[in-house]
Amino acid sequence: MTRLKPLVSGIALVTTTLFASTVQADDQTLDFGVPAWPGITVKTAIAEQLLNPLGYETSTQEIGLQVVYQGIESGDIDAFLGAWLPAQRDMFNPRKESGVLIDVANNVDGAQMTLAVPEYLYESGIQSFADLDQNRDQFDGKIHGFGAGSAASEILHQAIDDDTWGLGDWQIVDTSEVGMLSAARDAISREEPIVWVGWTPHWMNLELPMRYLEDPENLFGENNGESDVLTLLRNDYAKANPNIVTFFEQFTFTAEEQSGMIQAFGQEERPLSDVAEQWISDHPERIEAMLADVAATDGDPAWPVIEERFKL
Repeated sequence: MTRLKPLVSGIALVTTTLFASTVQADDQTLDFGVPAWPGITVKTAIAEQLLNPLGYETSTQEIGLQVVYQGIESGDIDAFLGAWLPAQRDMFNPRKESGVLIDVANNVDGAQMTLAVPEYLYESGIQSFADLDQNRDQFDGKIHGFGAGSAASEILHQAIDDDTWGLGDWQIVDTSEVGMLSAARDAISREEPIVWVGWTPHWMNLELPMRYLEDPENLFGENNGESDVLTLLRNDYAKANPNIVTFFEQFTFTAEEQSGMIQAFGQEERPLSDVAEQWISDHPERIEAMLADVAATDGDPAWPVIEERFKL
């Protein structure tokens, strides 16, 4: 198993050059693409810790989101556990339609992305996107985002261009996830107005007094930004490895569970391998369900192997 170095908490959509100095992926190795997002990082580590004792070789590539999709297309990446839809639809849809990839399962139940405000603002009556422009002066006409080029930034810039909800004269303060949430913490400490891009799963839902705004225009997707976080497999790899497909069809989490992983790894800075192993040790029944009808590479049932390995 290739261990990732500690990652900065993030959901920023990063673009990098694809594997300029790396070797073409080994067809016998399950190659994961992992952007610097703690939730995907921990999920990938859990998958590796379960698959390695079963005889599967795995590797991880710490790369940007666009490069993950390019890697699936080129054959350098076999699996990705963070296809957030509808936000990533422009990258996902063409490759789905061409047959380059398959989506195996929604691996997070309860995911959502939309604009958020502190709880005290929500309780004061700012509860919808429609309430923002009526209170523009409070916010100084600014929405805080987590990075230029991110799907969220593109959605908001389009809303400004279209003057949706009267946002035509607003601006996006695109810094980074750390910068955005630092601004939110600072404003909340002084009970000042602020609006930012929020999502779950994420530690912010556990640590910040926040509420999501209603958006009948569904800028971030239907049902107020309701999202799927899909597991993607390179189609050729999936066809050659039906046992892996079965595993990932059952490899799912709740948004609250993943928020806890993000908090432990991204905020508390616990070692990645420890966070992953702790989740496995704490959820034997879930692990057994994930391994139903899954076999080790030697053909033996997977669950007894993992039960023994982790003393579950």
